[in-house]
Amino acid sequence: MGDKSDKMDGRDRILVIKFSALGDFVQAFAAFEQIRRAHMDADITLLTTPPYAEMVRESGLFDRIETDGKPDDTLGLLELARRLRRAGYKRVYDMQTSGRSSRYRLLFFPRFPEWSGIAPGASHRQTRPDRETMHNLDRMADQLHVAGIGPAYAPGEAPAPNLIWAVRRARGEDKTVAERFGVKPPFALLIPGASAGRPAKFWPIAEYRSLARTLAARGMTVAVAGSSAETHLGVAIAEVAPGVVDLTGRTRMIDLAALGAECAFCVTNDTGPGHMAAYAGAPGLMLMSKVSSPRHYAPRAKMRTLQVDDLAQLPAAQVARELGDLMPGG
Repeated sequence: MGDKSDKMDGRDRILVIKFSALGDFVQAFAAFEQIRRAHMDADITLLTTPPYAEMVRESGLFDRIETDGKPDDTLGLLELARRLRRAGYKRVYDMQTSGRSSRYRLLFFPRFPEWSGIAPGASHRQTRPDRETMHNLDRMADQLHVAGIGPAYAPGEAPAPNLIWAVRRARGEDKTVAERFGVKPPFALLIPGASAGRPAKFWPIAEYRSLARTLAARGMTVAVAGSSAETHLGVAIAEVAPGVVDLTGRTRMIDLAALGAECAFCVTNDTGPGHMAAYAGAPGLMLMSKVSSPRHYAPRAKMRTLQVDDLAQLPAAQVARELGDLMPGG
């Protein structure tokens, strides 16, 4: 479960809890960096789930990564409780602040570490009544301020994560990640996927296809990114426009950051890969319906949000107009 042994070396041990989802996880990197700066000499463990282990490992912010943060049976929970109590954590930062993660404080009974979060009895409990209406970045920054390791920010001023480390790690010895995948600049990055259980978050694939045709007709390369479960979306877009590069199912999370840094612009649904691209510096548009809340989750980055009540009623021509000078010939 852990990347290193449980041998103690005299350093303070800190635990950070963060499970999902990808968009929230990406935004949490601002908090992760603040925690590391505040505890430079500590041994810091992240308790998470398997999908995020590789990306976090590349960040270098944690000494240990444990991926059994959400055990699905009693034996798994007992093993987690045993390991948490044995580790001797001085402080826990619960950056998930869910019912599950808050209950994990009870697993330390009878010797509770310092606790940053919303759990009853926490030593550094965030109690402000408006926390649920705050932007993700502001809420996490305020939590760290309550814990005594960060300044107090006015609404809208908490810093965004900087994913330049992910861009560098993704490139390795290559000049660009786009070059590795055969994507010629300037290129537009389209991210047509979203949570399968949230159909209202999907801009219709027919509109993505229409936008891809327009871009190809104007001489711009189009790259389509997404998970392996979204390859059908990449195929659907690639078949209607010449030169489309279908990257669905082929990229790592950090590759998405590099592609965001390298693209001319990105058009994306409200989805984790879109946040990866945004916080790596991609300009463009994140498309949101009424089920999303820009006030809570919109990228605090170059990328703008375009929110409409129903994405099914949003035509590709309007998205092209909203892109303005980013569009070739615009």
